[in-house]
Order: sequence, then structure tokens, then C-alpha cells
Amino acid sequence: MPYSAQDPPSRGSALPDFVLRQFDRGHPDFDHRQLYAILQRGIRESVLAAGSRLPPSRMLAQALGIARNTVVHVYEQLALEGYVQARVGRGTFVADMGPRLSPVAAPDAARQPAPPRKNLSRRGQTLVADAGAARLQWGAFTPGVPEVRLFPSRVWSRLQNQLWRAPTPQHLSYATGGGDADLRASLADYLQGTRGVVCTPEQIVITSGTQQSLHLVAQLLADPGDTVWLEDPGYWGARSVFRALGLKPVGVPVDGEGMAPSSRDFRHPPRMMFVSPSHQYPTGAVMSHGRRRQLLDFAAVHGGWVIEDDYDSEFRYGARPLPALQGLDRHGRVIYLGTFSKTLYPALRLAYLVLPRDLAEPFARALGELYREGQSPQQAVLARFMAEGHYTSHIRRMRGIYGARHDALIHAIRHHFGGQLPVVGGDAGLHLVLGLPAELDDRVVVEHIARTKVVARPLSLYHMRQPAPAKGLLLGYGAVREEDIPANFARLAHAVQQFL
Repeated sequence: MPYSAQDPPSRGSALPDFVLRQFDRGHPDFDHRQLYAILQRGIRESVLAAGSRLPPSRMLAQALGIARNTVVHVYEQLALEGYVQARVGRGTFVADMGPRLSPVAAPDAARQPAPPRKNLSRRGQTLVADAGAARLQWGAFTPGVPEVRLFPSRVWSRLQNQLWRAPTPQHLSYATGGGDADLRASLADYLQGTRGVVCTPEQIVITSGTQQSLHLVAQLLADPGDTVWLEDPGYWGARSVFRALGLKPVGVPVDGEGMAPSSRDFRHPPRMMFVSPSHQYPTGAVMSHGRRRQLLDFAAVHGGWVIEDDYDSEFRYGARPLPALQGLDRHGRVIYLGTFSKTLYPALRLAYLVLPRDLAEPFARALGELYREGQSPQQAVLARFMAEGHYTSHIRRMRGIYGARHDALIHAIRHHFGGQLPVVGGDAGLHLVLGLPAELDDRVVVEHIARTKVVARPLSLYHMRQPAPAKGLLLGYGAVREEDIPANFARLAHAVQQFL
């Protein structure tokens, strides 16, 4: 007896012709997946009308040459998802999925051309258009990338194995309270001893990276429309977060002493000021003591907040790391940001906030509310890593290695360019800036460099003011072996010289 999908339910079970046409016994997919997809599509596209009775499982299995249990399994899955209804003693029927919506056609005279479709919000369009994150995050001379090949993975693996032999429920559940207590205690000791940060473990909140830290600060301390001062040039990632949350970034120029607000800037106090005083990103400028006191007093008088990004502060060559701005704060107006991305490895995704005492508990609660904290095992391993002294040993070792790579890059620059191009910010961190003549388009230069399989970043990308008042190349040496620097820079230099 032939069956048709158009047969009414009163005439018995309808065997869909389109199933026979589409089902392929030689298909690499499993039979139940293929049959499920065919029937689901037929119901959603109304090829099988609501109320139609599907054929008995035995009959359909025989027609397709497959096991009956396969058809039973598919019918049960479709019923679970609401596509069909099984009626005891009567069979399986296509469920009523409700009317499908269709656009109402307007009269031709009134019909207007449809506007171009925009899937992203205005905020989303701005975020994507101004995105500064590079697709390539490794190799010569990618800025901001540490030497991950020398990470003490055996030590880390040993500590990790110790934890996983007997993990506690706290290690495997959602984290609470702002992070692992042992890690916050180790961090407090480290920051007080090496960075001059004044804090207790209770003032520290562990986050999943600097971007999350910034997002949390902006959410809790500012409202849409509030103004935030940013260093110009400065960290594009902070600019993206603040814009995405509806704040108004204002670029404040940077000089040799760090952020340099003008008298006009001071007439319009911001809600927040984002600064990297110990190693300004990307110029490497160090904020003077007088400038630090000026910003702290200004924030205290006007009720603003200073967000201190202690970027690459651990890596200085020929001098001790400078103490943090937070240590000078007497009014509780500084939010201190730190990260393990550069000192250990970026994929760890652990960072931290040091907060004024009255903000620590609200921040810890908000972190759990917005992001549902996790990474408890990683935090516990890191706590042991720090407590046993491996963290400070690793930093000490890497400071020497980065210093040698820094010197090798400076030597290569002098070899190819002499004093023709200035070097900016070359005494700390994991990158330096090679200045270019102002009339050059450093983005075009970077595109040309990329063809030589070497990476650089245009300085103009970090400027809010456009056209950028300064041009240059950010060159990272953290991820380049010392012996590989001369050959890699020779290719870069050859590309640059074509523009000079």
C-alpha cells in the first residue's frame, strides 16, 4: 500500500515520501541522526502538517531498512523536544507548532527600500571597529608577550598533581569570597615586599584577567555618561571596556613624567583616571612623584578614582622596580590592578585587584554575581607556587633573560639605523618603541613588515587623537630568543628602510 505525506490522518499512517528520497543508507552519519534531522526539518518546514500521523516505528524501519529501535529512539527524541505527541494506543502525531510569522507586505506605493541589515548594536559596531587585539600573539616582535617556553612547567605540574590527588569540594565548585584565601595571603606578602603596596589579604579580589578587572571597576564605580581620563597614547583595551559600558573616555597627553593634565582638564574632574605610572604603556614613561601626588590630591578633593595599572613593573633593567602609586594613597582613592599574564603565562587568565577596605566586600560579591567565579584549582596551585618561592625565583630569572634580549634589540637597532630613529621606553618591560618620522603612516609600514614574517604594532593605534601626533613601531622582545634577534630585526629593518 503506497503512503503519501498528504494523506489525511483519518486514512491511517502517512509514510513521508521525502524521507525515502532523503534517507541514504550509505551516509557516513549514524542512522538515527540522519532520520532525526529529516523528520525535524519536515515538521519545522510544515511538509508534515500538524496533526498528521507518523507511520508506526516497525513500518518505517522496514521501509528504510534500519533497526526498529533506531526509529523508536528518534520518535522519543522528537517527542521530548515537542515536535510530536505520542498517544497511547493511537500512534505518534505531529504537534501543532503554532502559526509561522511572515512579514506584512505594504502597498507598492508605500513600500520603502529596506535599510541595510545591522546585526550589531551601535555599541557593538564601535567595539568591533575600534578593536585593537591582534590575531597573532606569538613571534618576533609581538609586543606584550612573555617567554612562555621557559615557564617552570615541571614545578607547576608537580604542585598541580598534588592538588588533584585529593581535591576538596571547594576546589571543584564555584569560588566565593574574592578568590583563594592562600593566594590572596601570598599576594599581599609579595606586593608589600616588592611593590610597596599597602594592603591586607582581605583587600585583594582575584579576577580572570585585567579586562575583567576593568569591567568590574567600571560597572561598580561609574555610571553611563561618566568621564574617564585615559593616557594618550595608552592601552586600547581599557578604552574598549569603558566605551562598551557607556563611559566617555577623554585622552590626556603623556609626557616624560606620565599623564599630564592641562589646566583645562582640571576644570572638568573625571569620575576615574586610568594610569600606568610605573611603566606607562606604550611609551615607558615613569610618572614623577610630583605628578603622582597631584593626581591623588585631585581625586581626593573631587571624589574620583585612580585606577593604577602596574604594567610590567617587575621588569626593569639597571634599576630596582619603582614602588606603586597605591602606596602613596592616604584617602582610599586608588584601585590597583595586577596580572600574572606577563610574569607567568597569558593563558593562565588570572589577575587581581587591590581595593580600598570599604570596597573589597562589595567587589567580591559583585564578581560572584556577574561572573560566577571559578579557576579554584589554578588559584590553589598558584598559591603553593608563590608560597614555595618559585614565583619570585622565576621573575628574577626572567628579568635577566629579558634584559639580555632588550640589549640585543637595542644593539640591532643601532647597527641598522645608528641614531637615525629614536628609541622610546627602552629600560623596562617587554617592548620598546622605535620612532618613525611623523610624515610616515606607521600602519602601512607595519603591513609591509608583516610580509617578511615579522610582527610589529603601529604606535598610532594607541593614540586617541587622530591623526596621531607621533608615529612609531612597538617591538616586543619577550618572546624572541637573544640569538634570533639579529636576523629577525634585519628583515624588519630592510622593510622599514624602504620608507625612509
